Amino acid sequence: MMPLAGLVAGMAVAVPPLSAADAPTAAELDWRPRAELPAGVQARLPAFCDGGYLAPEGAAGGDELFAGAPDTGQPLRASGLSARYEIDRELYLSGDVRLQQGRFVVTGDEARYDQAAGAVSVSGPLVSRGDGFLLTGERADYDLGSGRFDINTATFLLHGPEMRGSARSLARISENQVEISGGSLTTCAPGRNDWALVASEIVLDRAEGFGTARHVRLEVRDIPVFYWPYASFPIDDRRKSGFLYPAFGTSNAGSGLYLSTPYYLNLAPHYDATLNPQYIHGRGLFNEVEGRYLSRFGESVLQLGYIGNDVEYQDENPGADGERWALDFSTRAQLGGGWAGYGDYSVVSDDDYLSDLNRTLEINQATHLQRRGGFRYRDRSQFFEAYLNGYQTINDRIAAADKPYAQLPEVLYGVTTDFGLLETSLESQYSWFYRDNTGLTGLDRANGQRLRLLPEVAVPLRAQWGFARPSVTLDHTRYQLDDYDPGSSIERTVPVVEWDSGLYFDRQSSLFDIPYNQSLEPRLYYAWADADADQDDIPDFDTALKSFSFDRLFQRNRFSGGDRVGDANQLTVALTSRFNDLLTGAERARVSLGQVYYYDDREVTLDGLGADNRSDSPLAGELVLRPLDTLDIRSSGLWDARTRKTEEGRSQLVFHSADYRYLASIGHTYSRDSFEQSDIGAVFPVTDRVSLIGRWVYDSQLDRTVGTLAGLEYNNCCWSVQLVNQSYLTDDSELDNRILFQVQLKGLGGSSGSSSQISEAIYGFDERERRRFGDRY
Repeated sequence: MMPLAGLVAGMAVAVPPLSAADAPTAAELDWRPRAELPAGVQARLPAFCDGGYLAPEGAAGGDELFAGAPDTGQPLRASGLSARYEIDRELYLSGDVRLQQGRFVVTGDEARYDQAAGAVSVSGPLVSRGDGFLLTGERADYDLGSGRFDINTATFLLHGPEMRGSARSLARISENQVEISGGSLTTCAPGRNDWALVASEIVLDRAEGFGTARHVRLEVRDIPVFYWPYASFPIDDRRKSGFLYPAFGTSNAGSGLYLSTPYYLNLAPHYDATLNPQYIHGRGLFNEVEGRYLSRFGESVLQLGYIGNDVEYQDENPGADGERWALDFSTRAQLGGGWAGYGDYSVVSDDDYLSDLNRTLEINQATHLQRRGGFRYRDRSQFFEAYLNGYQTINDRIAAADKPYAQLPEVLYGVTTDFGLLETSLESQYSWFYRDNTGLTGLDRANGQRLRLLPEVAVPLRAQWGFARPSVTLDHTRYQLDDYDPGSSIERTVPVVEWDSGLYFDRQSSLFDIPYNQSLEPRLYYAWADADADQDDIPDFDTALKSFSFDRLFQRNRFSGGDRVGDANQLTVALTSRFNDLLTGAERARVSLGQVYYYDDREVTLDGLGADNRSDSPLAGELVLRPLDTLDIRSSGLWDARTRKTEEGRSQLVFHSADYRYLASIGHTYSRDSFEQSDIGAVFPVTDRVSLIGRWVYDSQLDRTVGTLAGLEYNNCCWSVQLVNQSYLTDDSELDNRILFQVQLKGLGGSSGSSSQISEAIYGFDERERRRFGDRY
């Protein structure tokens, strides 16, 4: 028998009781229109929400249904306006009844406490509030010994996920388990049943971290649209096996109409898998699977795709058997002591797999698939890395002589040491290059080994007002070649002298009453490299001519890779000015301009490119403006003073409102006589709930549209929908059109399809998605 404490009885007042049918639901008790919410809550509330839930002042927070469960180790405290007590038998309370045991509180009109049975019955309308949980009903029975609590005609509210519901009956049968009969739940505002999940029976098990439901149906505007005979779902952060939301879409090229029904397998705390069977019209049943494994060192991910009989592929490729597959594997490991390991391997059965079938494999649409794995070590003064690297070429238009070499292996080592004023360093690289040279001749046929050493001695001088760093480097390379007739051994040694120096001036002022700091940073960089002009007998294993830009002003070698060392005798003159907001520290503007002056002709070439006899470079400049925290304007380019023409240019404006409802980006990319594209993208709300989504990419050289994205988005406080049409230029110069559709139910997730594609196309959309259904209070 539980002790009874705190009995309070008062004078009864003749006020007609409120019937349970007329009593407000749990959601209605705590719902507040937008205008009645505190200013801070209103500021975080999305524009498409009419209001939100707010617990009374002093109510505990949290979002667990079980947080307000009765504590059977605590005494029961009871109060009411009037009381009748039969010693050792029964206590009867009426009028503003309040019962409390630990953190469990229930209020109602009447209560009877049977001391012999240790049971309390409360008649309503009654209200029970716990930490982040509110419950109302007509009648409740409570067993003081077991803690079981049964309530009839119940409504409930979970403040954390903003989920409300109702039940014919609700029973807390043990400390960790709740049973709901004839229940429904939704995240829509009171009075709005845009969608709801209705089930004949729901069991929530906190010990296991999931709930189960039987005879579940999804209702839209009280109309059933989907049925599950059985469903399970998580109620905390623990993962649970089960079906994920289906995805569907269509494409006029490649995939056609498709429907997928992914299933998640929670196999163990440290590994899981997702199966994704899909039906693709015209192709048949296509399956994808992803497995993830987490160890104390890091994470590994394996992804597979397979279709046994692709009918459309057989029709397009007579003689093909229709069996197609792909594999993508990645792993990362932190081994401790500065050591790390990594691996990436991708392979597809045919060149058209990615454009025809790939949806979830993390393989970029590319001409080559990389396979790379190795180890690296780093500390304050040393760096070491060794790896194997290879490729699968998936474009049959690439000639054998243009296919990349594999590195089997490549080993890198670097070390830096200080000796007083002197700083010495060594960069080294050993590579064994290989590719299939069947049918190739001459230099294209060469395979072999390359050793490159770059010892350097420098004098780094630094002060607040500037810096200087003179250095001398010896760039030595040795080759041991196979399948190359003129000679198997080649050596090249190039002495290099560099002097990098700069000054720093600043002043403080104000603009529009905002203090700022302006800096003026002149910089001089000189480079001399005595490289032999004739390096044409050296194969091209991994080298290319770098594109010229502002960053290239301070690099002495105009070639990437290690097979060409450019000759140099040049001076770079550059100037940068920055404007920093002293209140926030933000860089509001940066302007940079520079030019290279050449004192000798450049003679070293790669495939005929890289030589030049002019005495100066085009002017290279960068402009970055950030007048607002939500607006970025960037422009960079090359301008030739001799021809008075722009050689290259890239400009971009990116804007987002503080809440990311408005997004806009405008871009232009230009390379004289070869490339020019314009790019416009935006998300524009036409009302608080409806937004237009669009992107357009136009190629002036091709005089055609090469990509579009157009769609509509509808949001309210409990669900959203996106309908998007996407087109992009394929390898065969056709526009592939895809229709993507996504529905999101707040609190329950949604179908996949459009959001990832929009995020790739429009800057800031992924942040907008995170905020749309994120935490609001």
